[in-house]
Formats: sequence, C-alpha cells, structure tokens
Amino acid sequence: MSIEEEWKAATKAIRLGHHRTEEGEHSPPIFTTSSYVYESAAQAAARFSGDEPGNIYSRFTNPTVRTFEERLAALEGGERCVATATGMAAILSTCLGLLQAGDHLLSSRSIFGSTVILFDKYLSLFGIETSYVPLSDLDAWEQAIRPETRMLFVETPSNPLTEMVDIRALADLAHAKGCLMVVDNCFCTPILQRPLELGADVVIHSATKYIDGQGRCMGGAVVGNEQLVGEEVFGVLRTAGPSMSPFNAWVFLHGLETLALRMKAHSHNADLLAQWLAQHPKVSRVHYPGLPSHPQAALAAKQMDLPGGMLAFKVSGGKEAAWKVIDSMQMISITANLGDVKSTVTHPATTTHGRLTPEQRADAGISDGLIRISAGLEDVADIQADIERGLGSL
Repeated sequence: MSIEEEWKAATKAIRLGHHRTEEGEHSPPIFTTSSYVYESAAQAAARFSGDEPGNIYSRFTNPTVRTFEERLAALEGGERCVATATGMAAILSTCLGLLQAGDHLLSSRSIFGSTVILFDKYLSLFGIETSYVPLSDLDAWEQAIRPETRMLFVETPSNPLTEMVDIRALADLAHAKGCLMVVDNCFCTPILQRPLELGADVVIHSATKYIDGQGRCMGGAVVGNEQLVGEEVFGVLRTAGPSMSPFNAWVFLHGLETLALRMKAHSHNADLLAQWLAQHPKVSRVHYPGLPSHPQAALAAKQMDLPGGMLAFKVSGGKEAAWKVIDSMQMISITANLGDVKSTVTHPATTTHGRLTPEQRADAGISDGLIRISAGLEDVADIQADIERGLGSL
C-alpha cells in the first residue's frame, strides 16, 4: 500500500492529484489553454488515436480539471472521475453514456425537480422511459424493475425531505436484476457518505454546492470505474463537450481542501437547528436525518458519518405562511443554492420543485408549507435568531 492510500480523507482532499510542473509551484496552477503543442505530427496522431497518453484539447483533457478529477475520485474511492460543466450535465452525461433507446430508468420519486424534467421530457426523446417509486421502499423498487430496466437512480438523502434508502440493499437488488445503481451524493459529499463503498456503481455530484462551498462556480462530476465512467461517460464528454472550465476546476480544488472541516461544521449547525425547530410551537414537522424522529434515523447513523447540513420544516398555512416566514428573515439568503458558507432558505414548492405538477409534488411530499434551510457557517445563535424572526411573523 502506498503512502497516499493510507491517508485519511482530509489529507487526500489537500494533497492528491497535483503533479508539479518544472516551475515547482506549491498550489495547483490554472491551465488556461484551449489546445496543446506536440513534438511532431506523429505524436499528435498518437495522442488523438489514444496510443499515447497526454493532453489533446481542453474540452476533455486539461491539467487543472484532471487534478480535480483525480482528487475527487480518490475521495469517493473510484477509479475514474469525469468533471462536467454543471451537476445536471453530470446526470445527463451519465444517462447518455450508460443508457440507450428501449432502456428503462427506474428512479426515486424524491429527486430534484430539474432531474425529473430531464428524465421525463428529454430522455424520452431518446426512447428511454422513466418510472418512479418511493425512495425507501425496497419492495416497491423490486416490483417496479422490468426486464428492460438498466439503471436505478437515487438521491439519498433526498432534496428537500432528507429521506434515505439503504444504499447497500438497493445496490444488491440492482445487481441481482442486472441493473446499474447510480447515487446523487450532493447533500453528503464523500466526507459524510461514500456510496461506492456501499455497492453503488456510479456517484454523481453537483460541485456547485458543498464542494465549492462559497457559491462561486458551476460544476458537476461523475465518479466510478474505468469502464463505466472512464470510457462510456468520458466518451459523452469528449464528443458532446459539457466540460468544466479550468478556472472552475481550480476553485473546486481549493473547495476540496476545506471540505472535511466545513461538512463537520455544517452538520453541527444543522443538528442544533433541527433539535430546536423540533420543539418549536409554530413548526409542525422537521425533516433531518440526525433527529430520532426521522424515519431512517438508524440508517443515517449507519450509512453516513454525520447527518449533514440540510434540513426542512413545515409550517401551517400553506404557501402564504411559508412565504411570510421566509420574507421576514433578515440575514439568511433567499436562494435555491445550497452548501454555501452563508445560510440559505428556499420554498421548494415554488422554486426547486416548481416545474413539477401539483400531483408530482404531492407524490414527492413537497407541501406548500415546507421550507428548506441550508445551514451555513455563521454562528448558530445568529442563524437561529433569524429563523425565529421568520417564525415570529406568523
């Protein structure tokens, strides 16, 4: 075992992936170049044919992006990572690379609204049918798998209700039926949850969220083995070009360096807020994996290192009451982004899941009185005071 393999996650997030140039730089540089120069025409031909490794064109080979990919792959325990322009581009590239016309995609119904639109409106144009089941109901998953089912797709914990599924059990089911298991690990990052270790085949990230951590850049990533991700998903990126920019990759590299510290701090603040909200007279329900009242609290403790920084709570009075609470907050930012050092609040029914039909929202448990909080890194007393300010308006 090499010394790098013995390192803990926090060390890998700081040290891996950077191959120093002749300049001897200590921090990974940004390679802002579209193309590369070859020593000869023969070398150019060898690079393009794949006979010789090396840089070809920054749409699919860039040293800064590659450093980010190597580092995130090591953190997730995967053989290969492909970085993309956005988290949605990561999901699309995965589906285009691993599915074909006539395949059936089976997804949890508790997924991001834009992912539902992608599956229903756009994958259907390629002859790929999608159906949905309750996330945590393994019997429902098994009953819904067809002979043509190729992929099972989940977010766990889900957005915004933090519902969970037993990744190992679902992965075992998927493989027994000849399916791939894909996990969107955006809420947890590899610091809190490592789906590949639990049997998943592919892990997807929106690097825009916790990996960046300060709401600066857009990006996504797909992690898995050399064949599925290194060949199939990479082939989509090389040809179609939903590529991550070198600058964004450089920002995400520095985000990874503090990821372990931040995820622990996000979880600490969210846990305190969830416990307080669970006792609040104006809150009817709190969704947070760290609460004993969470339906999958035992699973969260087994499958996640910490319960994470995302929580949601419900108030009586529907949209009018929820909007009043949100609008009365003075510090917390009203934005649909999450994973930022700044705490954020949103109304899922009219933002992240606003493009779904009322029936789809009801099936996913997204009520009009639901409010989602991404707990930031401000002093938790200040976050709590601002939420109290909002609840005090009711």
